[in-house]
Amino acid sequence: MSASPGRTVLGRTVLGRTVLGNRRAMATGDGPRRWTRVVAWVLFGATVIVQIIFPYTDGGTLSLTVASVLLLTAAVIVDVGVTRGPGAAMILVVVAGGGGLLAETIGVHTGLPFGTYSYSGTLGPEVLGVPALVPCAWIMMAWPALAAARRLVGTRRRWATAAVAALALTSWDVFLDPQMVDQGHWEWRYPTPAIPGVEGIPVTNFVGWMLVSLVMMVLLDRFISRGPSTPPPADALPIAVYLWTYVSSVLAHAVFFGRPPVALVGGLIMGVVAVPLAINVIREVRDAR
Repeated sequence: MSASPGRTVLGRTVLGRTVLGNRRAMATGDGPRRWTRVVAWVLFGATVIVQIIFPYTDGGTLSLTVASVLLLTAAVIVDVGVTRGPGAAMILVVVAGGGGLLAETIGVHTGLPFGTYSYSGTLGPEVLGVPALVPCAWIMMAWPALAAARRLVGTRRRWATAAVAALALTSWDVFLDPQMVDQGHWEWRYPTPAIPGVEGIPVTNFVGWMLVSLVMMVLLDRFISRGPSTPPPADALPIAVYLWTYVSSVLAHAVFFGRPPVALVGGLIMGVVAVPLAINVIREVRDAR
């Protein structure tokens, strides 16, 4: 008989804590935060739809390119803001967006560190000779690259994390650059020597990307908290973005863009990060069951 009241008291205590926890959650904005994360996923879903449409438009259109970049950039910024705080989102914009703009401005005017290239004026308004869309592209993939590296490397080896994140970001350009060059958005004055299978894009471009990405990732990893302010899976969205970008890029170049060699080479290089990342995610899902 004495056990029953004990359970009742315990039940009331647990219920009381639950109710109090819910009230605190509402007071601290967990409800709005949850909906904000939904917004990030909706933006990512819209990006996927746009990117699926893209190959069927005979090389794509400017409006689809702009929509794809802006939607994914918004999704990433919202995700960082809701999982790490508004300050972290601002850091991402300044470091990745501002850093990308700085690197591209120097690059287009001096040829360093990427090589000599020029924009054709087909990507919309420009800032300092660089399409305004380009810094957004740095933002939209910088956070997924860092999230992927953190998932694979862990939380203590900062230089290893930065190096893997830089590789994760640079390897994406193995797909991006051939696509943009083929569509006439920019051109290289000296396109050789090139990586076999990725003709038309000089090796110097990827060396420059690796250097810029490494500096960028050191800063982002230093100033954006490793621990999310919300429970796991807080980094599900950037991980999904990275894996989707990998799979869709391989498929697009192999089937739609007429660049099977790029699909193969890019698949191998970006796969150094994407494949172990996919295995890690699959194991997590399996262990959670």
